[in-house]
Amino acid sequence: MSYRYLIIGAGKQGTAAAYDLAKFGDADHILFADYDLDAAQNAASRINALIGREVAASTQADASDIFQLASIVEGFDVVLSAVPYYFNLNITKTCIENGVSLCDMGGNTDVVWSQLKLDEEAKAAGVSLVPDCGMGPGLINTMGVYVMDLLDKPREVYLYDAGLPQDPTPPWNYAMTYHINGLTNEYSGDATFIRDGKITYVPTFTEPESIVFEPLGELEAFVISGSMSTTPETHLGKLERYENKVLRYPGHMHTFEAYKRLGLFSEETIEVDGQNVVPRELYHTLLAPHINADNIKDIGIMRAIGIGEKDSKEATVTVDIADLFDEETGFTAMERLTGFHCAAMMAFQARKRVNTGAHRMELALSSTEMMEAVRKRGINFETYWA
Repeated sequence: MSYRYLIIGAGKQGTAAAYDLAKFGDADHILFADYDLDAAQNAASRINALIGREVAASTQADASDIFQLASIVEGFDVVLSAVPYYFNLNITKTCIENGVSLCDMGGNTDVVWSQLKLDEEAKAAGVSLVPDCGMGPGLINTMGVYVMDLLDKPREVYLYDAGLPQDPTPPWNYAMTYHINGLTNEYSGDATFIRDGKITYVPTFTEPESIVFEPLGELEAFVISGSMSTTPETHLGKLERYENKVLRYPGHMHTFEAYKRLGLFSEETIEVDGQNVVPRELYHTLLAPHINADNIKDIGIMRAIGIGEKDSKEATVTVDIADLFDEETGFTAMERLTGFHCAAMMAFQARKRVNTGAHRMELALSSTEMMEAVRKRGINFETYWA
């Protein structure tokens, strides 16, 4: 059986998802819809060249125009929203109204909770809704559930993840593989964890620790926000601890924490010599040229550690992923880990392996099925017991 997929947003992650759908998702037709028609056309051409058949096409569309979206989504099996989170709720409603399932990459937990409230409407329409896919909060929390499932009585889960350049260039030792505003959002506010069996809010840029992750060696880990989404509520009452930290090359945390302390993450307008300036916009304008680069050869690293009981004995299980830039396709590790996780979920949705209704990503499908789907796509993981 073959399926029709719509990708709203022809950026890096959406293009990677389309490639995966063409290769593993039994795609008969994939349509890229983007405000920038050239971007949509380029993405479609790239997929057709990589796959070797005319499976992808393009159209111009404005993600904020629900009437235009309604005219496009009809007739597709699953839609991927690969545009910023603030479009997702209206896109979700449009999909329900037109009987089409939806997957997205999250980005704002309040929006996700609003989407999940549409459960009855989705069931009535016979569609499934799965927000929060991608690398984070998607795959990293899939790994969190996976280590829980490997234990008989899980008690604590610790998650670590990062996308880093394989060959870091001083002084930044970092390279952006997604929009810079997403990075700043992760570095703002508080993280939501489970500690001592309770919901706990922890400030970003706190609790640094050293982690050894081969082949990169010693890295620094610290708290960021945005990767947990609905999972603390999901695991509340099941775990004593559930938390996530980002991994960076040593020295990164203190550098970027200084920018936060200066107020450069603020979106509130200030006056400078009679000119209105938004600190975050100035910060991004100055920083982006230093950490954005074409043809980034990156590495995506992810670790989930589960602690609890196995066979009536105390046990610790660790699952590691280290995925590299793909020379053959040109997809970065970040694109692969993000786009492929979305596409894997979409394929399960198209094949009706995900029930109708609105689902928290971590509950939409068994962790074993998703991890095996990830392995099928060449994203290998290792499991260690102690």
